[in-house]
Amino acid sequence: MSAAPTPEAPDTTALAAFCDGVVGDHLPIEVVRMRGGGSCEVFSVDRGDARWVLRRAPRRANTSRAHDVLREFRILDAIKDEPVRIARPVAACDDPDVFGSAFYLMERIDGVPVRMNVPEGWAAAPETHGQATVDLCDALVEIGAVDWQACGLGDMGHEPGYLGRQIDRWLSQLASYDGRELPAAHEVGEWLRERLPTEQPQALCHGDYKLDNALFSLDLPPRVLAVVDWEMASIGDPLVDLCWMLVFHPGEGGLSPLGVSGEPRLDTSSVPSCDEIVARYGERSGRDLSAIDWYHVFARWKLGIVLEGSFAKWQKGLSDNPMHEYFGPQTDKALANALDIVRGPAERRQ
Repeated sequence: MSAAPTPEAPDTTALAAFCDGVVGDHLPIEVVRMRGGGSCEVFSVDRGDARWVLRRAPRRANTSRAHDVLREFRILDAIKDEPVRIARPVAACDDPDVFGSAFYLMERIDGVPVRMNVPEGWAAAPETHGQATVDLCDALVEIGAVDWQACGLGDMGHEPGYLGRQIDRWLSQLASYDGRELPAAHEVGEWLRERLPTEQPQALCHGDYKLDNALFSLDLPPRVLAVVDWEMASIGDPLVDLCWMLVFHPGEGGLSPLGVSGEPRLDTSSVPSCDEIVARYGERSGRDLSAIDWYHVFARWKLGIVLEGSFAKWQKGLSDNPMHEYFGPQTDKALANALDIVRGPAERRQ
């Protein structure tokens, strides 16, 4: 008698039939829940020689949230033949009866995210660790160079005023928390609105671009194999992605390095500074970086608002995550750092 399905070992009967239809033959599958995936659930799927990852919308999600997975698939499917580093998509399914909610399949990449820990294969050459951040920059340049209109994503473009709408969006998000007043957030928001830079030519943007949303090689030299977690992708200003990445930069100029316990550790002495990464991005992308301080401020301001959402829930007793208690001080730190830039020398505010 077979065991009943569990969250860790779900019923795969209908999924196996779906895979048969995709490939055109009949083979058994093995499905195992994986860690990570952001707000979505991820599973490894082994089928003969095929090794896939299944990314599923949360089963308790509303219809629009479930559709995000299909939107993500659409973007990846559109750029799968472009010179970008992604896990190539295989197929998508919008029928919740197949595997509990909408999902898509993509190839499985033998790589790991890097935070402050690194793969054991990097331990022998700590002087190379900085190459991880350099290659992350180069992978972002590749994403921003995609001809998104030719790829069939033209309907995702925006009317002029993208950055101004971003300010409205995040101030509205902050107000929705009904929490602390945070006068610094409003001061910075006003500064951003008054100094909106000339809009960049629109580009494909990841939306949450940072070290732990990329899979890196297990061996040397450190290199990005695939950028993952595309649920927030859009067409927008690529410098927003660049400075969001730099907020979490582990080297000089980063504000909130991504850190977890574990060995071996990232050797930060080999990591180039934020200014060096910006210069490399500008040289390789050809983008106008004259207003880069605006984007640095925006990234810190946005980070503070994002963190404040979880802290507000903790204050109201709506979150039992103990880490959320510490997000309030992190919000204050991010906003204070933004103000340091805002109130700096006059030439930095041009």
